Amino acid sequence: MFKAMGNPIRYEMMEYMLKFPGCNTTNIVDHLPIAQATVSQHLKVLKESGLVSGELEGPATCYCLNDENVNWFKETVQRIF
Repeated sequence: MFKAMGNPIRYEMMEYMLKFPGCNTTNIVDHLPIAQATVSQHLKVLKESGLVSGELEGPATCYCLNDENVNWFKETVQRIF
């Protein structure tokens, strides 16, 4: 999780998902100045870390934060610092 959160683009993507749960790749691409392929790569890292989950809705995957894992990460960081 720490490695996944170590990238500023992924952090910004998570902030966007917090504001707009259920967003898809196109929504994120429209929000950030990076290519769709790059967004997809970052989403893969976030999903593999357990911070984000994706659910297939029609032709698109909708992404949202995994609240349980995000809260665990937040609490862990607060204990360390």
